[in-house]
Amino acid sequence: MTKNSLQVFAYLLLACGTGRAQDGAELFRNNCSTCHRSGSPTQAPLPETLRRLPAQAILTALETGKMRSQGSQLNPAQRNAVAKYLGTAENAEVIPLSATCSASTKPATNAASWNGWGADPGNTRFQTAKAAGLTREDVPRLKLKWAFGFPGVATAFAAPSVFGGRVFVGSADGTVYSLNAQTGCIYWTYKAAEGVRTAILVENNGRAAYFGDLQGNMYAVNAHTGALLWKTRVDEHLYAEITGTPKLEKGRLYVPVSGGAEQVAAGNPTYECCTFRGSLVALDAASGKQIWKSYTISEPAKPTGKSAAGTPKWGPSGVALWSSPTVDLARKAIYVSTGVNYSDPPTPASDAVLAFDMDTGRPLWSRQLLSDDVFNFGCNTDQANCPQPPGKDFDIGTPPILRPIAGRRSLLIVGAKSGILYALDPANQGKIVWSSRIGSGGPQGGIMWGSAADDRFAYVALSDWDPGKPEAGGGVFGVEIATGKTAWSTPAPKPACLGTPGCSAAQPSPVSAMPGVVFAGSLDGHLRAYESAAGGIIWDFDTLQQFPTVNGIKAHGGSINGSGPIIAGGMVFSSSGYARLPVMPGNVLLAFGVEDK
Repeated sequence: MTKNSLQVFAYLLLACGTGRAQDGAELFRNNCSTCHRSGSPTQAPLPETLRRLPAQAILTALETGKMRSQGSQLNPAQRNAVAKYLGTAENAEVIPLSATCSASTKPATNAASWNGWGADPGNTRFQTAKAAGLTREDVPRLKLKWAFGFPGVATAFAAPSVFGGRVFVGSADGTVYSLNAQTGCIYWTYKAAEGVRTAILVENNGRAAYFGDLQGNMYAVNAHTGALLWKTRVDEHLYAEITGTPKLEKGRLYVPVSGGAEQVAAGNPTYECCTFRGSLVALDAASGKQIWKSYTISEPAKPTGKSAAGTPKWGPSGVALWSSPTVDLARKAIYVSTGVNYSDPPTPASDAVLAFDMDTGRPLWSRQLLSDDVFNFGCNTDQANCPQPPGKDFDIGTPPILRPIAGRRSLLIVGAKSGILYALDPANQGKIVWSSRIGSGGPQGGIMWGSAADDRFAYVALSDWDPGKPEAGGGVFGVEIATGKTAWSTPAPKPACLGTPGCSAAQPSPVSAMPGVVFAGSLDGHLRAYESAAGGIIWDFDTLQQFPTVNGIKAHGGSINGSGPIIAGGMVFSSSGYARLPVMPGNVLLAFGVEDK
């Protein structure tokens, strides 16, 4: 079994103690069920979600994966009992050889692409008419062409990329796939050390493909064969990970480093919280060697005292980079958005947009959008390990969008979990030009993972997820870039899945756009297309169903969250299923096209 902490299992055993019971059901019930229930403030996955995973994968997560801090509270027999109680006895399904592309199946090398996360250096998530290969009139006629199942996982959180007639996509178990865009057959696979949540980024000449994993490793593989070219760990902290897709410019990779698992580790009252600090790392794309590294917090964490339980405390910490950097070639700048502090004292870099010099990594400016936001998951289980008072957990998980106005000055458009959309002036130290409240916000509310923009509107999907109110939240908005005024808004339809655990109208998934159309996913499993002029829904597909797959794996759709749909070459691709919150799990990649094209 490959070392794999299964990030879907990220909150498991937050409240577990050391109890004597060796029976897995009793051990789970007495020590863990407080967190693993509907409506729990820890947002832990429900037991029925965890039961979709192999028991060995759960045991690996507790013993050597990123849940080792929580697992250390149990002895080996107890860990094994919990894993056997929760997980399936059998190993993950095996993809048959018949799913492999034949030697005669050649990709369309001159096909349109959606390369990486944001489709372009400015992270606009906007596809041109030519590259989209679709028109506004085509979209209502989209039909499912093929489905691909990810074996042995309950989350499909990686964003697909399209390049050279291939779809590149990672999986929660660390497997990266290269598929034929038209048929879904497999050209090659590569197994990373941990889950791959980033999109795959392909070199413009098509030779190398780059991606990061949830253990803080960056990889370069041969884009044609999947053979490893190099592997570099970008940060030595135990909980360092790469969730945001790197950017590639002029032979350099710009890699954002996050570490949210340390927030989870703080739920263990014996854990010395916290020492991780986010960073942006520049690597040589040819060799993987580090060129420069800039931290979001300038100084390493220092001892700050002890908790009421007697555990040493450290700080400052956190300020992770969750999303893809934004490139401004005119100013030779890289822009990133940041997360919360994990421990006191608070810093001026949290919940902010930061600018760095592309050549040297030197900080250029910082614009904080919310101060004093200090939060970790110890606040939900043990007040002794909690910052006083706890912050709002209003991370900025969306990358800034760089867009020109009327061909002259540019603005950075960025949304926050506070529910506020901002426009910043990159030529004036990130000064706020306007702000517009889209939603009420919250720890899983507001604007979560990404917006899209054309030359007139920013297109924003709203989360405002409330596990106790499945009909609450959601909605898609068209906001004028020049003024911040909402031109139109479309409420989320009433979920058809009401009564299903995890069903919700919330729409935290990144949106994508093409001329005339905006695509947005939802936690109720629906993928919808909206007309971009006024917001009317013109196409709706329910992914909450079982799918026959081209690779023979049992696959089911679920909530659409961390990754958004992409558009290229007359097709739309979207992953479905999310288990890191108690929403609806799934393990499928879907490909749509117009029947007569």
